[in-house]
Amino acid sequence: MNPFRFGALALDESFTDREREREELVSDIRNGQDVVLYAPRRLGKSSLVWSAAQAAAADGVLVAQVDLMTTPSKERLAAALAATIFEQIASPLERVKEAALAPFRRLQVQPTVIVEEDGSYAFSFGFGERPSDIDATLERLFRLPGELAGARHRRAALVMDEFQQVVEIDPGLPNLMRAVFQQQPEVGHVYLGSRRHVMEGIFNDRNEPFWRSAKTVELGPIDPVAFAPFLVDRFDASGKAVSAAAVAAVLGRTSGHPYATQELCYFLWERTSPGAEASEALVSAALEDALRSEHAHFSLLWEDCTGNQKLVLEALAREAGHPFSAAYRRRLGLGPATNVQRALRTLEKREIVTGDRGAYRIAEPFLPEWLLSRR
Repeated sequence: MNPFRFGALALDESFTDREREREELVSDIRNGQDVVLYAPRRLGKSSLVWSAAQAAAADGVLVAQVDLMTTPSKERLAAALAATIFEQIASPLERVKEAALAPFRRLQVQPTVIVEEDGSYAFSFGFGERPSDIDATLERLFRLPGELAGARHRRAALVMDEFQQVVEIDPGLPNLMRAVFQQQPEVGHVYLGSRRHVMEGIFNDRNEPFWRSAKTVELGPIDPVAFAPFLVDRFDASGKAVSAAAVAAVLGRTSGHPYATQELCYFLWERTSPGAEASEALVSAALEDALRSEHAHFSLLWEDCTGNQKLVLEALAREAGHPFSAAYRRRLGLGPATNVQRALRTLEKREIVTGDRGAYRIAEPFLPEWLLSRR
């Protein structure tokens, strides 16, 4: 089987490096330290947290995880919280399912509980309830991990992925959450986010309830020096080999971006015959395969851009740099700085580009190659 994976979580053998970040995060979870972890999408933060959560669970910590991207309303958030707390915290502590369900029967709003065909339990809360009752239910659910685990002298952690969505679910939710979480020193809260400017607004604005409430970790690409042995090992373990030049060519293209590296190596492995060695020449063919794989995604992204945004993207594809400078705009054929600023603000909000102190680059893996291939 192809040893490389992209699109889903990088689990077990597919998980590479991040050992320092993983050990640090496991320690934080065990210690009840709140952590905010942000990185652009497809940089591996969910895989990192999943791996750390598995290690913490092996040490006896009860870890519940919820993805706020899948909870567009407070009712849906309550349902997701109830399900994950029941499965990951209440059930491991109680041998009888009915005993594990008892705390959820005492919520302000009673959930509908359905047993699925696979034996899992699904929770739902009806719409139309009074907002104050839903808020009281959410508050109770946020308290449950600490109460359930503490009663058995166990540690607990609550992981919330795409946490920036909290302000879209309800602007008042951060106040409610913070009021509960600051009273739970025995519970580690891990906040994952992909939209840096929103996450910074939540945790770095002194007027916000979560101001300076958590340790901040920013995830970047994997060091190519650490990534290279992983690629060689994965090829070797599957009965194929890869030349040093090919590895250098791959990492030169991806700069250690986890998703892009796994994707390019997936197609490079497919291009390599059984028992043969992947050569540098095959990397270009694998890149063409990767671009075809991303074509539908990039086409939709492109169609949703305005004319000014397209001009800025094409310029950044040719040359990452300082689009506000007159020299850059003149050299790349861009219009007034105000138009560039407006385009970049939207592109950054959509996580297509990333900027730091006036320097911008395209964040999407392989999008620059796709844009240049169209010319």
